[in-house]
Amino acid sequence: YTVTDVPPWYLCILLGIQHFLTAMGGLVAIPLILSKELCLQHDLLTQSHLISTIFFVSGICTLLQVFFGVRLPIIQGGTFAFLTPTLAMLSLPKWKCPAWTQNATRVNASSPEFIEVWQTRMREVQGAIIVASCFQIFVGFSGLIGFLMRFIGPLTIAPTITLVALPLFDSAGDDAGQHWGISFMTIAFIVLFSQYLKDVPVPLLSYQKGKKCHFSKIYLFQIFPVLLGLSLSWLLCYVLTVTDVLPADPAGYGHLARTDTRGDVLSQAPWFRFPYPGQWGVPTVSLAGIFGIIAGVISSMLESLGDYYACARLSGAPPPPKHAINRGIGVEGIGCLLAGAWGTGNGTTSYSENVGALGITKVGSRMVIVAGGCAMLLSGLFGKVGAMFASIPTPVIGGMFLVMFGVITAVGVSNLQYTDMNSSRNIFIFGFAVFAGLTIPTWASKNSGLLETGIIQLDQVIQVLLTTGMFVGGFLGFLLDNTIPGTQEERGLLAWKQSQKEEGDNSQLVSNVYDLPFGIGTKYCAVSWFQYLPACP
Repeated sequence: YTVTDVPPWYLCILLGIQHFLTAMGGLVAIPLILSKELCLQHDLLTQSHLISTIFFVSGICTLLQVFFGVRLPIIQGGTFAFLTPTLAMLSLPKWKCPAWTQNATRVNASSPEFIEVWQTRMREVQGAIIVASCFQIFVGFSGLIGFLMRFIGPLTIAPTITLVALPLFDSAGDDAGQHWGISFMTIAFIVLFSQYLKDVPVPLLSYQKGKKCHFSKIYLFQIFPVLLGLSLSWLLCYVLTVTDVLPADPAGYGHLARTDTRGDVLSQAPWFRFPYPGQWGVPTVSLAGIFGIIAGVISSMLESLGDYYACARLSGAPPPPKHAINRGIGVEGIGCLLAGAWGTGNGTTSYSENVGALGITKVGSRMVIVAGGCAMLLSGLFGKVGAMFASIPTPVIGGMFLVMFGVITAVGVSNLQYTDMNSSRNIFIFGFAVFAGLTIPTWASKNSGLLETGIIQLDQVIQVLLTTGMFVGGFLGFLLDNTIPGTQEERGLLAWKQSQKEEGDNSQLVSNVYDLPFGIGTKYCAVSWFQYLPACP
């Protein structure tokens, strides 16, 4: 099935749910990481609300992208590119959590005092995301992204994406360290399923017209490695809890691996809850947050560009023309605006994992992704779904983080395949950018007093930018790559452009795939001044 094909309705639903489950790991991870800096680590019910909200908004953004954005079968979801600047912003002295919120016995999740503590922080994050998303909307719908790509190559993108996940090792280590045995078991399951058993088919009973009931070979381990790994580790934790192998004493090592430490959230969560804009209050805005999130927006856009071309290749579509890319980036900006308004604490971007799933299933139909978007949207309306994911034992989450963050780091490094890595110039630029992106933020976070200028707003901007590793590494990579002499081939720009080369030999096919639906493309884009808009052909 290609992009414009429509598979049977039952296949659309099943494959759509599969795409949702593939994205589930990243969608769940983001609220769980943010919860500590939002002072929510002991409020599991609110964590479940955040998970439901990110499901709901991701579903809306996926539908917008498929119908009005780049129009390729791409799932939209929370982005790790926003996490680093968000954590940097929340680490400012003004937003550090009060000591009493770290003590579970002193936290009353329903008290006005506690609610105000975490909601003020969330509103600050929301405001920064809303304003920064306007920058992405402008870049997309103005066509500016095409101009910027003349100066942005693999040596800018590689350190930027690499430094999205590297600074999160503390978060992964803290969660995994609650019980290393459980964490390594989770890692072992995920590695076993995703690497060793990925080519092993599992016979499952299925129904098809003409064949009736029969057994079909499904590559279950390749499609659901994270979900299967989490489920088995969760089950193991339940068995160890029931048999009292894990300590009941909160001070004992491994206590947080017990399933009953988070079990109450399932009974407390409502069956139905409708997320809405401004549910945490009116967003607030600060310069520091805006500049930090803009760094995340730029990183997210660079990642999405690569996903668009990969998705087109795997789904049997021609490479996306400039107007489709402009719309895709612009609609992602609208998605970030919605995420900020609803209060997910994050933005949205295209999901590389789901692009990879297209190559596995060989089904690139847009309608499958529409079904996946609807599944996410509906899951966000049922509070018990978010509560179920919020109740995952901490060491299991830590094991998942170790695998996921490692993969994200490797995706960043993989951009170097386009460059000549026998060149001392390129080795220097990448190595220096990454190392500086780790060193400078660490120093800045420990010596914030030395960066004070006397102007509070300026101090906060400097602090957030210098403690955001992907901004530091990406900026240095961009500066050095564009100033140190090097050939186009050496810099990887020739291979980079060749991989993204537009093939205009079949204009009708391009039109069928990328033109706007419901007659919008023919009624408006082909007449009057609309044809001069960057979002129109």
